[in-house]
Amino acid sequence: MQMPLDHDALAAIGLTLRLASATTLLLLVLATPLAWWLARTASRWRAPVSAVVTLPLVLPPSVLGFYLLVALGPHGPLGQLTQALGWGVLSFTFTGLLIGSVVFSLPFAVQPLQSAFEAMGTRPMEVAATLRARPLDAFFTVALPQAGAGLLTAAILSFAHTVGEFGVVLMIGGNIPGATRVVSTLIYGHVEAMEYTQAHWLAGGMLLFSFVVLLALALLRRNHARVLP
Repeated sequence: MQMPLDHDALAAIGLTLRLASATTLLLLVLATPLAWWLARTASRWRAPVSAVVTLPLVLPPSVLGFYLLVALGPHGPLGQLTQALGWGVLSFTFTGLLIGSVVFSLPFAVQPLQSAFEAMGTRPMEVAATLRARPLDAFFTVALPQAGAGLLTAAILSFAHTVGEFGVVLMIGGNIPGATRVVSTLIYGHVEAMEYTQAHWLAGGMLLFSFVVLLALALLRRNHARVLP
């Protein structure tokens, strides 16, 4: 009898968790200053930048994956740059998957943080300024702690969304065992091969994971609402 989680499944799960963790860390670093700027700026560039950030929410993943594949390919601008730097072509590599995941999950990190920063208002930073706190110090000691719930929501959503990716990772990474094969593409491969038992185990695990994520977010929002004045 074949085990429901064989070596290929465990390798895909491990790669998925590695990709989701790296994507989440990168997104928190990139999305936090971007969300802060979007929440505070009055620049005319705010609307175009916000539209670009939100684009992955409405753009079909296959379309986004296709353009990332072209850009990172040997004849694309990023591909030519990486080749000139001696890094080779990043498409169909883990690094390519990471780039695609960061782009695709960007709005799931930016929007919760932007909402948290906007809900905070300007008063806390003004008070910090009157106490002679430098803007950077005030950001880390005042703004980030007050936006803690948004930061946690951004991390959870980014991680979960990366785990569930399919279209982008398939386009930019393919389905290479041990290199770019993640859980979603492994399920697709099992279904194509009519291996429904293995597909059921993996799909059921994804379903349970998604439920736990949504439950955690609901509990987080309820607890946050309780502590608000």
